[in-house]
Amino acid sequence: MITKGISKLIEEANAVVETLPVTEALKVTKQSDSVIVDLRDIRELYREGRIPGSTHAPRGMLEFWVDPDSPYHKEIFASGKKLVLHCASGWRSALAAKTLQEMGLDNVCHIDGGYKAWKDAGGPTEPLERK
Repeated sequence: MITKGISKLIEEANAVVETLPVTEALKVTKQSDSVIVDLRDIRELYREGRIPGSTHAPRGMLEFWVDPDSPYHKEIFASGKKLVLHCASGWRSALAAKTLQEMGLDNVCHIDGGYKAWKDAGGPTEPLERK
């Protein structure tokens, strides 16, 4: 039996992580001290596009890519830049931001409403070409 459902987990995450309104997130793309991190599955990116200049980090690999002791570590996560996470609707990104804070990062936030809110606000997108 589940004692804490996904709604409660997301609520708890949102209570402790910085959540950027999409209007603020749109400004972040112009700042060189931030990187937008797309947590969605690669199939979502192929189907729906992505935010130009964003870094793709599949949710299932994020902790491994962030940890410098991991053989999967990616240098972008050690850059000191603010990590602005997003997923499709803001659920996975809230949970991921909380996890990264628990790992010791204090330069992390997520976009309220995710990619859907970004697109609805007229944020720029681009298709992702299949390799």
